[in-house]
Amino acid sequence: MVAFRSLWLLLPRPVRRLPADLAAVLVLVVATNVAALAPVLRETPLRVPLGLAFVLFVPGYAFIAALFPEAGASPAVDGEASSDEPETGWGTSLTARDGIDGLERVALSFGLSIAIVPLIGLVLNFTPWGIRLVPILLAVSAFTLIATTVAAERRRALPPDERFRVPYRAWIAAGRAEMLEPDTRADAALNVVLALSVVLAVGSVGYAVMVPPDGEQFSAIYLLTEDDDGELVADGYPAEFVRGESKDVIVGIDNHEGERTAYTVVVLEQDVEVVRNETASSGNTTVTETIVRDQRELDRLQTTVAANESWHHDYTLTPTMVGQNQRIVFLLFPGSNVPTEPSMADTEYSVHLWVNVSESSGGNTGLAPRYAPARASS
Repeated sequence: MVAFRSLWLLLPRPVRRLPADLAAVLVLVVATNVAALAPVLRETPLRVPLGLAFVLFVPGYAFIAALFPEAGASPAVDGEASSDEPETGWGTSLTARDGIDGLERVALSFGLSIAIVPLIGLVLNFTPWGIRLVPILLAVSAFTLIATTVAAERRRALPPDERFRVPYRAWIAAGRAEMLEPDTRADAALNVVLALSVVLAVGSVGYAVMVPPDGEQFSAIYLLTEDDDGELVADGYPAEFVRGESKDVIVGIDNHEGERTAYTVVVLEQDVEVVRNETASSGNTTVTETIVRDQRELDRLQTTVAANESWHHDYTLTPTMVGQNQRIVFLLFPGSNVPTEPSMADTEYSVHLWVNVSESSGGNTGLAPRYAPARASS
């Protein structure tokens, strides 16, 4: 207890003076940012409940707290106030309702959060940052912290007996009395059953989150380019090169393996020939076969991608083989088992480009370029 009090005193005085509900909002914002961005924690299920509360409740609650700093009264039946309710702000029985009561705050918090977060995303969509995890996280956090600051200042400006408060001490005392000092044995038995039901429900939800049902596990590799507006698109791939010339593509990896996975991308340059397969061809059906006449390894890329995350890498492609219909292959190998001389038969994940490479800018053979759009197999 002494150590906790010492740590508490280390906090800035404005933070220590925050009301309990606003301090909880601040703690949730910090905890969500840590769970979403910390290298180890972001791979755990902890960020699921924190993220849901952060998106669906916290921004709206902070905004409502800024709008209504004063205590509110619950609606009384027939306009009469009950004298048994404490004037705490959560269920106070003032006849004049200057503020809103606790249930109204909760309902409005959910509704406003559902409205505020999409609006923030809409604004970010027209900025260079776009709708991504970090910009959304920082924008919602900034909005919530600003609203919390305004709420705290507006509450301090009110007389103490008019400020909204969450009567958590009364709730704790009532719960303790109900659980430890039941009136009858039947109440005690019901309390035990209720406690066991809550533990069972929490355990079931926790197990469902921690151990999700097994689904299809796979990885994917793909190529993208950047258009004139700076957007990533699966189009406009480079097809014409001069020997020694470099052009940029973006290599993408999606990890759906269910766990953090290390990847190796092997970039191959192949001189291929497409020939007719006489054995498989029959009648009007022609079956072709691609034969690799020569192959060179251009590069190897290594990275680690978290579960259900994507990785994009700007790659500078520089072919070295001269000729028409050269094939540039990107092979994806999950894990560390990468063959010394890999080929497309060694992995189920690959993507390729068809390019023409001339000796010089005027040395093109004049043949029509053969180009197949990039495709990923999974």
